[in-house]
Amino acid sequence: MPVSADVLHRTEGGVSWITLNRPEAKNAVTWDQRERITELLAAASADPEVRAVVITATGTGFCAGADLRGTPQTARERVAGDVARTIRLGAQRLIGAVLDCEKPVIAAVNGTAAGIGAHLAFACDLVLAAETATFIEVFVRRGLVPDGGGAYLLPRLIGPQRAKELMFFGDALPAADAERLGLVNRVVAVEELNKTAHEWAQRLAAGPTRAIGLAKQLVNSSLDVDRTAAFAAEAAAQEINMTTRDANEGVASFVERRTPEYRGF
Repeated sequence: MPVSADVLHRTEGGVSWITLNRPEAKNAVTWDQRERITELLAAASADPEVRAVVITATGTGFCAGADLRGTPQTARERVAGDVARTIRLGAQRLIGAVLDCEKPVIAAVNGTAAGIGAHLAFACDLVLAAETATFIEVFVRRGLVPDGGGAYLLPRLIGPQRAKELMFFGDALPAADAERLGLVNRVVAVEELNKTAHEWAQRLAAGPTRAIGLAKQLVNSSLDVDRTAAFAAEAAAQEINMTTRDANEGVASFVERRTPEYRGF
């Protein structure tokens, strides 16, 4: 698809930086933006030069939810199945792309993250938030059911009771409270957000990329399987990882008492 200025992208120091760029709309996400982000996450998985991803935004809002004006329209009357298909190919596909990305993904939340914007952040592996950021399960305010995997993500992050509280009331959750609940890894001053995101991303980019990706897969699937399946997945991940150059380098550096030099493969 054509490259749009609504999503900025650069790769620097092994890090793919994906930036929502509709500050005038508080970065409410359009269909085209979702497609572009999904495309960039797939490209990050396939590119050995990319070893971490950061998702952030310009302006004072991270993502104010879905911009329904950007949803593809058809000339015919809506029929049964259209809404489910739109959700499946739109919000769910975007969140799935974050969860399935083979590289670690950091959300650097610079402002309000509402609806699908909140779920985009929560799907990331690590979440940094500016102290002025807020998270809002805004759907109930519009008489809607949460989409974009919210009812899947939140109970796994904070438990069903807290998830219901956020979804039933739709109250704005300040960054400090999100950190206390476990939705955010670290809250920083606004002016420190990009610097901290850069530091974290560089640490990840210097790490054993394949091992981190396999650990991500194990953690993400852990609550969906029983112990037997989890242990089998762990053993398989170990088998795969021990064929990598980085695993051998990690062991060798320990034996030789030196700092490892990981290359991401």
